[in-house]
Amino acid sequence: MPAEENEARPAVTLVGDQWSPECSVLRTFLTRSEVPYTWLRPADPLGAQVLADHGLAAADTPVLIDDAGRVLRASRPRGLEPVAEWLGLHTDPGGEVYDLVVVGAGPAGMAAAVYGASEGLRTVVVERWAIGGQSGLTSRIENYLGFPDGISGADLADRARRQATKFGAELVLTRHANTLQDRAGGGFTVGFTDGGSVAGRALIIATGANTRTLHAPGVADYAGRGVYYFAALTEAPLCTGHDVYIVGGANSAGQAAIYFSECARKVVLLVRGDSLGREMSTYLIKQIDAIPTIEVRTHTEVAGAAGDTHLERLTLRDTRTGTTETADATWLFAFIGADPDTAWLGPRFLRDADGCLVTGNDIAAAGAAGAATATGAAGAAGAAEPGWPMARAPYHLETTVPGVFAAGDVRAWSARRVAGAVGEGSMAVMLVHAYLAG
Repeated sequence: MPAEENEARPAVTLVGDQWSPECSVLRTFLTRSEVPYTWLRPADPLGAQVLADHGLAAADTPVLIDDAGRVLRASRPRGLEPVAEWLGLHTDPGGEVYDLVVVGAGPAGMAAAVYGASEGLRTVVVERWAIGGQSGLTSRIENYLGFPDGISGADLADRARRQATKFGAELVLTRHANTLQDRAGGGFTVGFTDGGSVAGRALIIATGANTRTLHAPGVADYAGRGVYYFAALTEAPLCTGHDVYIVGGANSAGQAAIYFSECARKVVLLVRGDSLGREMSTYLIKQIDAIPTIEVRTHTEVAGAAGDTHLERLTLRDTRTGTTETADATWLFAFIGADPDTAWLGPRFLRDADGCLVTGNDIAAAGAAGAATATGAAGAAGAAEPGWPMARAPYHLETTVPGVFAAGDVRAWSARRVAGAVGEGSMAVMLVHAYLAG
């Protein structure tokens, strides 16, 4: 959390403008990585003084400065890996060949880490962003067993991190997997975008999904400057007394609406459909109905965005009539679905029509029905669909590549719930044991 909410002396000072997309990413990354920090704006007297003391100007921001006086200019970071290395976070695998490599540190990946390490497998988790995955950005989870009062995604992620490291799992951050190859002698090698790699005897893919973005005119210009694709806890205090617009009709949008209603003047929930009942859990709908500061607008979509240095106006369109209106808006949070992160795996993997990995008994069913496709970043249109290559049947969560399992949102026909992801990650470890024993 920001250092002003932590009694310990801050280890890092971040100087950056509120409407800088890079600064927004850094604030979120520092918060999710449990790094205490103080955030100063370059236009404020203290921020300007800190910059001057280090021979820097506002044009150099965002910039990170630690207590030892080290400076990292992060205005155009090459991803988050240089930031993580500067902070001293763990970014390089320490072993040569692991029993289990888990790609993705969301609920499914972290459950696999806990159960893999606790049951004697030498386990490493590779995460391109921060522990918790998309769920780590969720403001509140209320239907997860054992937390009747709810828990934030960040708190759940921190508990999972501490539990996994307690059992000896290795957590490698800010490394983006982009290739998968068979390893001589058995097992697999996962390659990273920077040329590094990690090897393991078995693999669990728990990469989840990448959030979709709005494509209305002007919206892309304000990403990180009033338009966000997660309920950033770092942005919420800045929304106090303002109107907040939220796009989406599923649980993530509902959770965000309830969360922001505690600080915003009004929350406007924009839904393309005719009701919330199509995708949102009943318990969330009831809570939203009981909060007077939440306005639900059905049959409404964002048709445009405008502003100067940040978002100032939205154009809203009625999906039935096509009529539009302009609304003053500084804050827009969109939750419009996600696409599975599977393109990097190549053509040997059977995917469904949405790109999710097909596993277990569904491999034969999907192939027979012609519902899956092998096309993608590494496939070719019209290529033969990959099938199961062995005499034995695939294990329940096993993909069309023996020894590679899938868990969580990346898997076809998964529950798309935190509890389901945790269950699949745990079950995958049991199946990994069976695979390695065979």
